[in-house]
Amino acid sequence: MRAVVCSGFGLENASIQEVSSPAMSSEGVRISVRSIGVSFANLLVIDGKHQNKWDPPFTPGTEVAGIATECGPNTHHIRVGDRVVAGIKTGGYAQEVVAPENTVFKLPDAVSFEAAVHFPTIYATAYAALKWKANLLKNEVLLVHGAAGGSGLAAIEIGKQLGAKVIATAGSDDKAQVATEHGADLAINYRNEDFRDVVLKATQGRGANVVFDPVGGAIFDTSLRCIAPEGRIIPMGFASGKIPQIPANILLVKNITVIGLYWGYYMGWARQEPESHVSLLVRNGFQEMLEWTALGILRPRTFKTFSLENFREALEAISSREVIGRVAMHP
Repeated sequence: MRAVVCSGFGLENASIQEVSSPAMSSEGVRISVRSIGVSFANLLVIDGKHQNKWDPPFTPGTEVAGIATECGPNTHHIRVGDRVVAGIKTGGYAQEVVAPENTVFKLPDAVSFEAAVHFPTIYATAYAALKWKANLLKNEVLLVHGAAGGSGLAAIEIGKQLGAKVIATAGSDDKAQVATEHGADLAINYRNEDFRDVVLKATQGRGANVVFDPVGGAIFDTSLRCIAPEGRIIPMGFASGKIPQIPANILLVKNITVIGLYWGYYMGWARQEPESHVSLLVRNGFQEMLEWTALGILRPRTFKTFSLENFREALEAISSREVIGRVAMHP
């Protein structure tokens, strides 16, 4: 089969190669891949800068969708022929993968493979952050940064489904418009307006109850100046390149909770296998999200698709920061 292989760190050391099919396991599902998710995290892995670091040679990629072609003897939920989506530790930039059944989920017929690859990390992270960790309540105000990226659009849609009022920030008028199209009640071009002032005005001076922040840096710092008392802020990533230093005095005075979330924990990437109750929690969450998608409530937005051979162009699109939504590849 064909796969992207990184013989060293850096995109210059990645190439398409013919490799052996992955070995089967007793609890594994072999998937003929139809679509592959491409993310900023993949770039970090390729550069050796992600917390999940692999020794070369390795194949990057954590989100795939396709057809189950083989199931190990200890599998229970998936059958050969099922349309599935899967999250894997690595190896997704390939025509075929073997994934542990705990992280493989059936797809409703109404959900395309291309839409499905938005879920193993992007939508799932937003879902877990807002529903499980922040306990976002109906009529609360959710502030979403990086709103036109895959993570931001997912957070907007899930926040609206949970009943929140959503305020979104983005770096251009076009991106702000996309955030509005995906459900944001108010979208701010932070290059033209001080989002702190707009948020405080929109909330009668109280501030946002929950902040979803995949950007970090100065955005995080300013968010602490427009968060409501007893608010919850979720640092989802550091696209700005700067990891914020959290001032404990502000947390104390305003009774703020900073919520950490590493989605890989729930997928078993930080442990040998997910614990049974965690696995059930994740499976139920995926079922709900995919049902919402089949009903048109969640609308994953694919910016552009590429062939596997054009993986460099796909990753360069991500690094350009011009992508609205996600990028996908088809092997």
